[in-house]
Amino acid sequence: MEFGRVPERELNSIDFSLPPEPAFNTAILKGKPAKDPKVYLGCAKWGREEWIGKIYPAKTKEKDFLQHYVQHYNSIELNATHYKVYGETGIKKWTAKAATKDFKFCPKMYQGVTHRGSLSNKQFITNEFFRGIVAFEEYLGPIFVQVSDTFSPKRKEELFDYLKTLPTDLQFFLEVRHPDWFKKEDVREEMFSTLKGLNMGVVITDTAGRRDCAHMHLTVPKAFIRYVGNSLHTSDYTRCDAWVERMKYWLRHGLEELYFFMHMHDEATSPELTVYLVDKMNAAMGLNLIRPKFRNDNDTQGSLF
Repeated sequence: MEFGRVPERELNSIDFSLPPEPAFNTAILKGKPAKDPKVYLGCAKWGREEWIGKIYPAKTKEKDFLQHYVQHYNSIELNATHYKVYGETGIKKWTAKAATKDFKFCPKMYQGVTHRGSLSNKQFITNEFFRGIVAFEEYLGPIFVQVSDTFSPKRKEELFDYLKTLPTDLQFFLEVRHPDWFKKEDVREEMFSTLKGLNMGVVITDTAGRRDCAHMHLTVPKAFIRYVGNSLHTSDYTRCDAWVERMKYWLRHGLEELYFFMHMHDEATSPELTVYLVDKMNAAMGLNLIRPKFRNDNDTQGSLF
């Protein structure tokens, strides 16, 4: 993910602290733990050749990446669906790799809907997208709708009208990136209130160069976090520590589902940071998340510490 990337020399001067808990969230969280909260953690892609010999066996073929990925993570932020409309056959092949596991695919909406022209008159291509997506069945997690960096609040009615057409029996999260969504309180609050009324979530994106996107608002009792690390820079670990404390707070106050997706500008090092994060989450929250297992655990510890 290149969004929010800054030169490495600038990282030490960035305030990575997370914003205080918004008062808005008190209307979303019940104040006590949910009965059986679900916690999912994964990466943006499973097809990383750099992971061969690291968490994938030597000489693993690309067609077999997913069957190994599901041994290390319990979810995937599925960017592949942003670039191509997949049919039922292809999606069933993916779900077969996760059979018998508590695993969630979280597909990103097709770019032909969200990034090409107006959102109006997109019903046909939207329906084609869903024809494939529903084949995930019990393995389907939230669907996230990302609009482009240039999509500003000047088009808010277009956006809100489109969101109102989406199926109410599926969970959606919205990601906006244009700075004007966050600059003015009235614009920001209107977006959050509209999503709350539609029972849709809002994506929280934590990246170095766009601290405004780490807004901490919850519009449903579920969180969808896109964390962008910086190739194991020292700040990556302290940022993860802060996230563990915030996620712990949310779970204690009624969060029902949590999705945390690890991104790196260099995805080769995503597994190392997820090992660190999983250990911290399991210890702090009493969870039993899958811990990515390296082919050589001694090498893993050396790279982390």
